[in-house]
Amino acid sequence: MREFFETYIQHQEDIEYFLQESIKNIGNLNGHKKNDFAQLYKVFPSLELVYIVNKETKIQTSCNYYRYRNDINAKDKDRSHLISKLHFKESNIAFSKPYISSATRSNCVTITVKEGDEIYFLDFQIDILLQKLNLIELNKPFHGITKGFYILAGFSMIVLSIITILFSLYDFIMYLVSSHELSLEMIFKPIIALTLSIAIFDLAKTILEQEVFFKSYSKNAKVETKILTKFLTTIIIALSIEALIVVFKIALNDYVQMINAFYLIAGIALILISLTIFIYFSTKRVR
Repeated sequence: MREFFETYIQHQEDIEYFLQESIKNIGNLNGHKKNDFAQLYKVFPSLELVYIVNKETKIQTSCNYYRYRNDINAKDKDRSHLISKLHFKESNIAFSKPYISSATRSNCVTITVKEGDEIYFLDFQIDILLQKLNLIELNKPFHGITKGFYILAGFSMIVLSIITILFSLYDFIMYLVSSHELSLEMIFKPIIALTLSIAIFDLAKTILEQEVFFKSYSKNAKVETKILTKFLTTIIIALSIEALIVVFKIALNDYVQMINAFYLIAGIALILISLTIFIYFSTKRVR
């Protein structure tokens, strides 16, 4: 939702010009009142609410005209708080700032038009408006399919991370109650499993946040960098713990195999250096 507002503000001048000229081409709004503004809803897919306020009394003189219904309860309400915020241009048209509508609960922008003793309020839904102007890509059927996939994948990863945690704890407890001698390797194994579980859960949480609950419709370099950095950092920690275990095992059993531990540590160092370079250039590009 925040991205809708940001995109609208970036293209505000062009959007307001488009809406202003479109409303001018329609003609007087008073002529559409008898048909409950049905023609306006055909012309503007982003239009979601129309109502009329008396210019002198600041009282709403009409019901709320929605696309498929009317709400008579809104009639005779005082709208002076709305009119006081309006700054009409020479064309008798004023634009509000983007906001969340209390009537429809959607993100919208209101256009007000003076005609005689009446002021017409037209609420336009921002996401549909941006889509129609090709400022965002919003395909609802495809979005529904991808959202369902991300929900399935995200929650499956969360379940698997929980199973991994429970299994590692179960395996560790069973080892403790058995007659086996406690070893350093058995202590570090649950730590590695827990670290990987955190990485899986964190990735699932990020997927659900970005693609389901707070859907992102634009590419955000900061978010993508943060996701990759957080995930790789967790993987590096898990590999570092594994490398530590390998060093201990080789030091206790066979020094000849120490070169293998070196290769593992060198590989971790290479990943860390690559991640550092990636963060540096990504931060530089975003700035």
